[in-house]
Amino acid sequence: MPEASRRRHGVDGTVDLSLLTDGLRAEREQGITIDVAYRYFATPSRSFIIADTPGHELYTRNMVTGASTADLAVILVDATKGVVEQSRRHAFIASLLRVPHLVLAVNKMDLVDWEEGVYTRALEDFASFATKLDVTDLTSIPISALYGDNVVAGSSRMPWYEGPPLLYHVEHVHIASDRNLIDARLPVQWVVRPGGQEHADYRGCCGQVAGGIWRPGDDVVVLPSGAVSRVKALEVSARPVEEAYPPMAVTVRLEDDVDVSRGDMLCRPRNRPEVGRDLGAMVCWMSHFPAREGRRYAIKHTTRSGHCVLSRIVHRVDVDSLHRDDATSLALNEIGRVELRTSVPLVFDSYQRNRATGSFILIDEATNDTVAAGMILGPADAPELEPVAGGTKSANVVWQEAAVTRTERTATLSQQGSTVWLTGLPAAGKTTLAGALERRLVDLGHLVYRLDGDNLRHGLNGDLGFDPADRAENVRRTAHTARILADAGVLVLACLVSPYQADRAAARAIHEEMDIAFLEVYVATPLALCERRDPKGLYARARRGDLEGMTGIDDPYEAPRDPDLAVHPAPLRSQVTSMMALLAGRGLLEAGGG
Repeated sequence: MPEASRRRHGVDGTVDLSLLTDGLRAEREQGITIDVAYRYFATPSRSFIIADTPGHELYTRNMVTGASTADLAVILVDATKGVVEQSRRHAFIASLLRVPHLVLAVNKMDLVDWEEGVYTRALEDFASFATKLDVTDLTSIPISALYGDNVVAGSSRMPWYEGPPLLYHVEHVHIASDRNLIDARLPVQWVVRPGGQEHADYRGCCGQVAGGIWRPGDDVVVLPSGAVSRVKALEVSARPVEEAYPPMAVTVRLEDDVDVSRGDMLCRPRNRPEVGRDLGAMVCWMSHFPAREGRRYAIKHTTRSGHCVLSRIVHRVDVDSLHRDDATSLALNEIGRVELRTSVPLVFDSYQRNRATGSFILIDEATNDTVAAGMILGPADAPELEPVAGGTKSANVVWQEAAVTRTERTATLSQQGSTVWLTGLPAAGKTTLAGALERRLVDLGHLVYRLDGDNLRHGLNGDLGFDPADRAENVRRTAHTARILADAGVLVLACLVSPYQADRAAARAIHEEMDIAFLEVYVATPLALCERRDPKGLYARARRGDLEGMTGIDDPYEAPRDPDLAVHPAPLRSQVTSMMALLAGRGLLEAGGG
């Protein structure tokens, strides 16, 4: 096909491989990509679907469409031009759509004489921009697509590159852990009741698993109604199975005849998504008619449909600079943050947590055209913390002011007391990082103390378990302890899994009551890496079913939405340097030799 198209369009030289994906006549005539083209192929290792998407700003909506279901994005950079606006646009959209793996393919190395310096400059420019994005896995490969160098096999013309070729990388990149196997979610698409006497008691809830691992005997809650039951059986194509996981299409039979219908969602009683009518979201506008506040649209979220009003446009994102601009409307291909109010309650997670239950589309009711693709950030108006979160239930008590003020302590100790709260999955490396940071700070003459979650459970919190209520109390006690130490001028490093966003917000509120600095640091180690470490063997026990309530396995971990610092897997020295930079940047290490 490419050879025939080349002759038809009068292209001289070798075969133009872009004609494999540029299927539209306009694309071949102009030499640009306009629409998304899907191509299918397989190797002995994997099957692939390629979504070839355009990078021009006029076709941003097409890029969003292609990236919405991708596991890996290959961002092509022309070696003769380096990282350009289109490269940054692709990277931003891939990050926004939570594509977990990015590959920077620096193409046309044959036109720059296979120079390593050209490749290095392109990589450094792109990596500098990528630090502003939520990119957790970035790989770079120099290639020549025309001659096949580093595409399928390694290149003898670039001996300085020691990594794998592109095909090998995409064949072996680990994607199994990218699926959400923690939060059990099953949007109900259909309820089946076969006819006939032999099926008189049969009732099945059909749908595609959107998260978690489902097994017979699991407790279930139906949202938004709140009805509870238990999984009686799981079936795939009318055959029983022992477990189901994303993205399997299954039929779930419940032990009780509870009210379930299309649009409902099955989940765990102790791991529930949000239920509400007011949403905050990022949207990519796909209509020639601009988005305006107060307009009404149809909304489709998982298997639930309803209507909504675009109640507010918060800001527009400049895709190239990442600046946020005030806006009252969104034009075609623009991306912005909005707030919606729906006619029916939606059962949702944030898009960051679950791509399936955190995405939606908006539809023009008059034309039935899809006008926007959206990614839910969370409730539009987050509820205020309950006063008891940072307060006290004890009666007849009065806070006794210290005889020595905090200002006096700061002057005497030459440092400002504060709390750095390290949160992350078990085995993420919180204690190791805090220990190394503590040693660095003490060597510099600072007064530092590490409050470790395990140590506290040997004494102060030894009477607490691991259910949500006890976890909240664990965080509350630790936060009060940290606040007292920080008030005394100590720099406190608190290391707790602290899996729930509300508990960590309460810890921050406890410190803010006394105007004490509180920094939240997210040790963002992926679950797969935590399981490989597993120093206490807890993950292995949880996988065998010998341990219940393990965060990351059968209990959720709510990653911080806006931490003061996210520490990704890296050499320990580099992580400590990032922490030191954070403390210095907040003015906490100005004195005492830091």
